Amino acid sequence: MKAKTAWGILFLALLAGSIPIQAQTRSQIKEQALEAERDEVAAVAPMADRIVAREQQMMKELHKYSPRAETYLQQFKIDRELGPVVSGDRYFIGRLKFGKKPYEATFRPETGFIGPLLHSLHNKMLPIYGVRFDLSTPGILIDQNFDRSHYIFSFVRREFLGDVRCLVFDITPRPRHRGGRFNGRIWVEDQDYTIVRFNGTHIPTSRMGFEAHQDSWRQNLQPGLWLPVYIYSEESDLKIGRHLLRMRAQTWLWGYKLTSPEKQEELTKVLVDAPEPVRDADAAHDLSPLESQRQWEKEAEDNMLERLEKAGLLSPAGAVDGVLTTVANNLVVTNNLNYLSDLRCRVMLTSPLESFTVGHTLVLSRGLIDVLPDEASLAMVLAHEIGHIAAGGQMNTKYAFNDTLSMRDEDLLNALMLRSDAKTEEGADKKGAELLKNSPYKDKLGNAGLFLKALSDEAKDAPSLLGAQLGNRLVAGKHLMRMAELMNIAPELQPKRLDQIAALPLGSRVKLDAWSGQTDLIKSKPVAIVAAREKMPFQVTHLYPYLTRKETTAQNIQNRSDAPPAGKPGQQNQ
Repeated sequence: MKAKTAWGILFLALLAGSIPIQAQTRSQIKEQALEAERDEVAAVAPMADRIVAREQQMMKELHKYSPRAETYLQQFKIDRELGPVVSGDRYFIGRLKFGKKPYEATFRPETGFIGPLLHSLHNKMLPIYGVRFDLSTPGILIDQNFDRSHYIFSFVRREFLGDVRCLVFDITPRPRHRGGRFNGRIWVEDQDYTIVRFNGTHIPTSRMGFEAHQDSWRQNLQPGLWLPVYIYSEESDLKIGRHLLRMRAQTWLWGYKLTSPEKQEELTKVLVDAPEPVRDADAAHDLSPLESQRQWEKEAEDNMLERLEKAGLLSPAGAVDGVLTTVANNLVVTNNLNYLSDLRCRVMLTSPLESFTVGHTLVLSRGLIDVLPDEASLAMVLAHEIGHIAAGGQMNTKYAFNDTLSMRDEDLLNALMLRSDAKTEEGADKKGAELLKNSPYKDKLGNAGLFLKALSDEAKDAPSLLGAQLGNRLVAGKHLMRMAELMNIAPELQPKRLDQIAALPLGSRVKLDAWSGQTDLIKSKPVAIVAAREKMPFQVTHLYPYLTRKETTAQNIQNRSDAPPAGKPGQQNQ
């Protein structure tokens, strides 16, 4: 016992003697860590202050604008081979206004005294398993209280987004300010320190709170002016009670130019008068009754197109129109429809799949152009609309009176009457089928029929995608409403075959200029599909904007002189 006691006393003495040494070592390590943190904060702090100042300036700039906003959300279930498969969807289209907080003016208000209440409960906020997702203003701003008193900034690296060199920071809310704050990563362009991308989510303020993870992008729309243009939202395995939430959403903002303070400057521009044309004294200048009637219809057509463009729903004439017009002219020329030489095509800027006619103008939605797999399928859509005109469809001439379109943008979609009855649609189908049989696309119509099969299969799970804004629905319930006979000559729809592309994902063909609303075709490299899950027909996917600058050469030289050196903040280049 004495031996054991002695050994015990010796062990305790050694242990007691080691405690000051360990405590001293830990204290030194802690002090070194704090010193390193202070050095890092000292290096980051000046940049963080500039980032905060630019973000506050951007939020003030937003008050000048009222962009058009669209959110399309899809819910998913998982297929073992096809991956995510659409199981439900919701859609919002409206106009944003920026005050203390962003709020929306919907373009699809319900009628009746209970309409605003129903809208706020069902359209604006999407109920999913007891939580809600805001369809109108997701991920546009980081935080109204975005500053260093609420957030910690940690430098990560430098990185290019497109042509723009960026500084990347992780930002986390300080412990006493966590509820409702953003937690994630920001990308800051290295000339003016403007946030051009942020990626993460907001910490919920309650156990039932929910905000999807979001990747929000801004673009340089005018020299020195970066504004929000695109937000991608996703949850792949969020557990809510006994349910598993899987969703993806795209939000697009465009039409900043419509409310730009500089827009009125166009009135003061000096225009050089063009020389007057030489007139033939013997030529007839008076119009016959038939010519006058056609001119009257054309005036109604132009008024409606102009009003839709002014509302930010129709893209200004551009490159995509030319592609559509070429295919339409192929149908017109091969069928000797010489009286349709004035045919025009335009792009509606919304995602739901639809097409319709305004006089002699064929209008296709951006979403429909995106998902069409080939030229024959595009020809099928255009043939139906040309069929409307060839069958004697007329423009409603009440729109030649300008006051009939004097209304708020929010009321425009509900006020316009562009839908046709079932008999008229059937006649357009019949005429369109005749046009296709005499066209260069007659041997490729099986692909168009395959697209219609895929569309019909998707209808039950994506009703909002097929919810036409102005024209007729392509599918009503389970019944295909457009060129259904083409499905008889189509091959069997086989979603798991890699070489069978029945439809494309949303965003496959058209890109949108957020300042002007102008559309252009995407110029991307073809990518080989290696698995059935990569086909993604009609689906929402993440799209990466290619960032560029609008500055002039002189501005670039001046800005680059203020850019920080490469490497970590506070370090010099070697």
